[in-house]
Amino acid sequence: MSHLERSMSNDPLKSWSDGVTKSAILNFVSRVTAEGTRDFVPHAKRIAVFDNDGTLWPEQPTYIQFVFAFDRVKALVPEHQEWRTRQPFQAVLEGNVEALVALNEKGLREIITATHSGMTTDEFSAIVTAWLATTKDKRFKRFYTELVYQPMLELLAYLQINGFKTFIVSGAGQDFIRVFADKTYCVPPEQVVGSTTATQFQVQNLRPVLLKMPSVEPVEDGPGKPVAINRFIGQRPIFAFGNSDGDKEMLEWTGAGIGLRFMGIVHHTDADREWAYDRQSDVGRLDKVLDEANAKGWTVVDMKRDWNVVFPTEAP
Repeated sequence: MSHLERSMSNDPLKSWSDGVTKSAILNFVSRVTAEGTRDFVPHAKRIAVFDNDGTLWPEQPTYIQFVFAFDRVKALVPEHQEWRTRQPFQAVLEGNVEALVALNEKGLREIITATHSGMTTDEFSAIVTAWLATTKDKRFKRFYTELVYQPMLELLAYLQINGFKTFIVSGAGQDFIRVFADKTYCVPPEQVVGSTTATQFQVQNLRPVLLKMPSVEPVEDGPGKPVAINRFIGQRPIFAFGNSDGDKEMLEWTGAGIGLRFMGIVHHTDADREWAYDRQSDVGRLDKVLDEANAKGWTVVDMKRDWNVVFPTEAP
C-alpha cells in the first residue's frame, strides 16, 4: 500500500466537514466500486468530469486566464503601439475597470486571440509557466496554483485512487490549463478539454512546430460541454462537478445516463475565506442550475459549511 493509499484509508476527505455532503460522496464511490453489487461500475466506465474556474480554483473577481491575457497585452504593447488607442486593448492598458467589466464576448475573444497566437505551442507553454511562477493574486498574495481548492484536490485524488479517470472540461483555454493541470491536479494534459486557438504545422529552422493561429476554437459553456465530452472523451460521465449555470447541461447529461450518478455543485458562500456569490454575479452565476439541483437532489457544496479548509496553504 502506497503512502497516498494509507493516508486516504484513514480519511480521504480530511478538509471536508462531516455531514450530508461528505457522506454523499463517500457513499457514491463505495457503491460504484463494490464488485458483485447492482451499482458496481467497471474501471473503464468510471469517468468523472470537473469544470475548472470556480470549481477547482477561484474565478472572482475575474477569470484567472483573463488576468494572464491582460498582462500579456501590457507585455506586448511595445510591438503593438496601435493598442494604446484601440479598444478593447486601451481599456486593459489604462486599467479601466468599468470598461473591462463591460467587455462582451467579442471583445474578450479579440484579446485572447491577440495574446494567445503568433507563437509555437511550446513557446506558449513556457510563457504561461513563467507567468504562473511569478504572478500572485492581488487579494490573497499567493501564486494562483496555490489557490486551488484543497477539498477538491482531495476529491480528485480519492476518485483517482478508486479507479476513476478524471477530466477537466472547461470553456477556458485548454492549452492554458494543460500547463499546470498535471502537477496541480494530477490530471494529465490529454484529460483536459477546453477552448483553444487553431494550430498549424510548420517547419521553422529545420524543426517541425505547431504554430498557434489567430482563430479560436471554443468549447462553449452550457450545451457545448456535453458536446465536447462526447467528441473528446467518447463516454458519458458517471460523476460531474461544476459551480455555475454554464455547467448545467454537463450535469444534466451526466444525470441522464443509466445507473447510479453523482452531480455536484460548488456554492460559493464564504466571503471571508474566498468569495460569496450566486444568482446576481456576472462571473460564475449560479441561478438556474441551483434551482435544478435542489429540485433533483443533486449535491450542493456549501463552501462555508462543508469545507474546513479552502486553500492548501491552510491545510495542516
